[in-house]
Amino acid sequence: MEKGLFITFEGVDGCGKSTQMELLQEHLTTKGYDVVLTREPGGKGLGEKIREILLNYDGKVSDKCESFLFLADRAQNIDIIVKPAIETGKIVLCDRHTDSTVAYQGYGRGLDLEQINHLNKLATGGLKPDLTFVFDIDTETSMKRVGQNKDRMESAGNEFQKKVREGYLELAKKEPQRIKVIDASKSIDEIHNTVIDILAKYI
Repeated sequence: MEKGLFITFEGVDGCGKSTQMELLQEHLTTKGYDVVLTREPGGKGLGEKIREILLNYDGKVSDKCESFLFLADRAQNIDIIVKPAIETGKIVLCDRHTDSTVAYQGYGRGLDLEQINHLNKLATGGLKPDLTFVFDIDTETSMKRVGQNKDRMESAGNEFQKKVREGYLELAKKEPQRIKVIDASKSIDEIHNTVIDILAKYI
């Protein structure tokens, strides 16, 4: 591939996106593609430090501060990891990206969506994913999957998680060509096969 692909994996906590990303990496690697894995927050290096603050800081964090920390991590991830990889023909698989900020801080926290979209563009330099998978599951099931050891975001409560899920579904309605919603209540193998079928139209 002369130009790579940028594919993002989204959904509420416990939806299974990380598992599906790893399965897709294995599949693509066996097909001979050069694959790079990353995540937001927490890409290698500086991103890992920011992730630790975002998910485990036990003091009060303002909603705006939370958003800016995610955006700082995003800028680092795009400039240092994503862009160099896709420019050399690699396929980048990213666990969460701009849609997470819209869903969590916009729909979930109630921050201004127009401002978030503007800040996302600044952080990414306008780069958008070629394809985004949203793994959709009801809030009760997602929280059961997360279990008792919840990080700061996972502990925000069921109403918050419901708003986040609604946000993802709204985003999918607005960008159906890029965002593909997958029923995450199905088996791991069924979901993986659906991911492969959708991706086949892009590579």
